[in-house]
Amino acid sequence: MEIINLPYRLLSALRSYLFPPKILPRTPPFTFDDTKERVVHLRPYTEKDVDALVQMYEDFSMLDRVQGVPPMHEAGIRDWLKKLATGVNVVATHEGSTVGHVVFVPDGTDRHELAIFVHPSYQRAGIGSQLMAAGLAYAKFEGVTYVWLSVEASANGLQRFYNRAGFRMINPMGMYQRMSRYL
Repeated sequence: MEIINLPYRLLSALRSYLFPPKILPRTPPFTFDDTKERVVHLRPYTEKDVDALVQMYEDFSMLDRVQGVPPMHEAGIRDWLKKLATGVNVVATHEGSTVGHVVFVPDGTDRHELAIFVHPSYQRAGIGSQLMAAGLAYAKFEGVTYVWLSVEASANGLQRFYNRAGFRMINPMGMYQRMSRYL
């Protein structure tokens, strides 16, 4: 019986890899179960979230930091979060701890730069996809119309993730590539 199901599971896994489901905007607040059966709540950011975000970002290792973010130490993280507070922010929480954060920061040209982070212990469980969905819906609700981001040229998995959320490559040259979308 198990052997008969193996080709189906392989085909299903291949189909999911080649044609992953799109990430569609979903208005927060909402709760979902991640793939590890943890109940995760997504909601708009408030000023009360600063300390929990600092704690989350302090858990990131050097390998979890790209393009200098998040900063390394508490003071740097707090200064960085002050700048991010000018944008549209959504947080993911699990059992009282912040485990994810997406932000759309105005860049001074009526456009917004996207940054998304999931705590290292919570990655690869579907939280990033749900966080992106909540962030896109909330950003649109808040009046954001155009979003862009930079991604490493070698980060093919991240590029596929952003493609699932409707982002397209607009600058395929260089070490960091720019992707964007309209909301």
